[in-house]
Amino acid sequence: MKYIKINIKFVLVLGSCFLSLFANAQQLESFIEEALANSPEIQKFEIQYKRATEKVNEVNTIPNTEFGVGYFVSEPETRTGAQRFKVSAKQMMPWFGNITARENYVSSLADTKYEDIVIAKRKLMASVSQSYYNLYANKAKHEVLKENIKLLDTYETLALTSVEVGKASAVDVLRLQMRQNEIQQLLDILSQQFLAEQTNFNKLLNRGKAITVNVINELHLPSEDFEIVLENLQLHPELLKYDKLYHSVEQSELLNQKESSPMIGFGLDYIYVEKRPDMNFSDNGKDIIMPMVSLSIPVFNKKYKSQTKQNELQQQEIVAQKQERLNTLETLLDKAVNDRISARISYTTQTKNLKEAINAEEILVKNYETGTIDFNDVLDIQELQLKFQINQIESVKNYYMQTTIINYLTN
Repeated sequence: MKYIKINIKFVLVLGSCFLSLFANAQQLESFIEEALANSPEIQKFEIQYKRATEKVNEVNTIPNTEFGVGYFVSEPETRTGAQRFKVSAKQMMPWFGNITARENYVSSLADTKYEDIVIAKRKLMASVSQSYYNLYANKAKHEVLKENIKLLDTYETLALTSVEVGKASAVDVLRLQMRQNEIQQLLDILSQQFLAEQTNFNKLLNRGKAITVNVINELHLPSEDFEIVLENLQLHPELLKYDKLYHSVEQSELLNQKESSPMIGFGLDYIYVEKRPDMNFSDNGKDIIMPMVSLSIPVFNKKYKSQTKQNELQQQEIVAQKQERLNTLETLLDKAVNDRISARISYTTQTKNLKEAINAEEILVKNYETGTIDFNDVLDIQELQLKFQINQIESVKNYYMQTTIINYLTN
């Protein structure tokens, strides 16, 4: 059996270099290795591959040997005596190269099953990576929301102080408290979403759903995107599977041609002859031994001609299916590349806006020192700041999500 070795690092993207900086965070690579080792789906495909490989031994055989025994109810009399019973043996042999053609055909089917394993591993690695990035984004948003609640607590204290000196109204305090309630609601929803995604992640690793998943605290975009080798898409296992299916049909046709050839048989008949009691000569009671050769010729061979036509049509179908899948993969790749570019643009914009929102916040704080703070402005800036922070996290997540797709398609 072939040993399947896939470079796990291809789905880690450039983000793996950031993951390694955090000793307390479990590595995405180790998660992927655990998923590959425990996945029941991959085990299913590996068993199917082993079964298909074992089938080679099944076809590496010749037809059963035929044995026969017959007793003459009405004994035929011959010059040498009466024939009592007959024993025969016969062995049909396939034409030269027939067994080899069967083995090649079954082996080609096993090669197709092998690609199922490679595809399943790639998909699992991508799924684990994307689920991990979802968990990261959820955790990062959770931290941002908690920081905003603390910030609103500070503003509430300022508002209460301003109310005491007549520079703010109780409505300002209530609005700040309502905003805190809204953020707390978002926090609670995020917690439930994290648990759901954690269950999904753990099930990808085929382990208990309640196991805590430690994810990275912070993830940044690399300074530049890695080079994409578009030609590698042609070597994607989903496309290679069609090549191997095409090859299996070729082997099927070779087998069909061999099976349309004659079969030759060899046999031996033994007939027991009883001695004649009334005569005495040298061949009296001499048994009969008769070697035989037979030939099985498929005179009516429409079956094989039909199979040839079916094989031709199946090859045409496979070519069309491969082109269709190639078009789909090219579309997915192009979309992932453009979406990743969009994610970087969005990240840059959100970073700029966040800096400006922080500057605006500092100005508001200075206004409080001079006694001219407007808590409506405070809420507006806080809302914008939170929006930019959430969008920034989404941009990072989307960048790595799209990079995972690109790596799935081109590595």
